[in-house]
Amino acid sequence: MTEKDNGAGDLVGDWMTLKEAGTALGVGPNRVKQYMRDHRLLGVKRGGEVMIPAAFISGGDVVKGLPGTLTLLADSGFSEEEALEWLFTPDDTLPGTPVQALVENRGTEVRRRAQALGAF
Repeated sequence: MTEKDNGAGDLVGDWMTLKEAGTALGVGPNRVKQYMRDHRLLGVKRGGEVMIPAAFISGGDVVKGLPGTLTLLADSGFSEEEALEWLFTPDDTLPGTPVQALVENRGTEVRRRAQALGAF
């Protein structure tokens, strides 16, 4: 989690603090940190505070397919910032962004693409 996010922050839109994310998930901030260590969630420092994209949480839970996608991206050598940029960059072939596809339960294609990134 670094302070510099190379513009990925502009793509994300709405952010949540650890406390806000914990409230949305029904857990404490320390559990949210554990989710980040386990690649269930991803956060970066913004303005000196760890922030999580609000799009990663829906209906009181982590968006289905996000943890597996984050693990694939990490295994492919993506930094947190690079993973955020990939997840929030529009892809005309999906269509939309990978995170939108996950929210819309189209995670198989997203994970397939993330897995292919590691092949190169």
